[in-house]
Amino acid sequence: MYAIVEMAGQQFKVAKDQKVYVHRLQAEEGKKVTFDKVLLLDDNGNVTVGAPVIDGAAVEAKVVKHLKGDKVIVFKKKRRKGYRKKNGHRQYLTEIVVESIVAKGARKAAPAKAKAEKPAAKKETAPKVEAPKVEATEDLASKTVAQLKEMAKNREISGYSSMKKAELIEALSK
Repeated sequence: MYAIVEMAGQQFKVAKDQKVYVHRLQAEEGKKVTFDKVLLLDDNGNVTVGAPVIDGAAVEAKVVKHLKGDKVIVFKKKRRKGYRKKNGHRQYLTEIVVESIVAKGARKAAPAKAKAEKPAAKKETAPKVEAPKVEATEDLASKTVAQLKEMAKNREISGYSSMKKAELIEALSK
């Protein structure tokens, strides 16, 4: 039995008791991690393909340790120009061991659900600010461009950031 799973932004083909090195995870060493983005599942020839993921399927793994990958040398050169840059990079990795592959009955991750609800609550609590009405064009001429742009922003006039002073006065006087 194997599965193709998305872990830390990459896709891996995993089987039970397999070691996998993935981009650094936030989980502590020794903790169990569940990946619910299973894209494909093969159970002894019975292949299930998700659209895009398989509902109820999950891969459970244990974080073994955090480490850094091998050093990669990045060397850039432009001939006859005297341009040379040498840079190195070591990727932060997490070693995990796949403990089990669950085909049905796995639960979705709860933290992702809680994060999705918070932005919706913020949108409802934002009060609507009404812009003051402007009558006199002489009064607008005495204001600076920054003040006029702020007034246009409050009145929700589109394209105010690229307007000149005369165009801002004309748009605000409407």
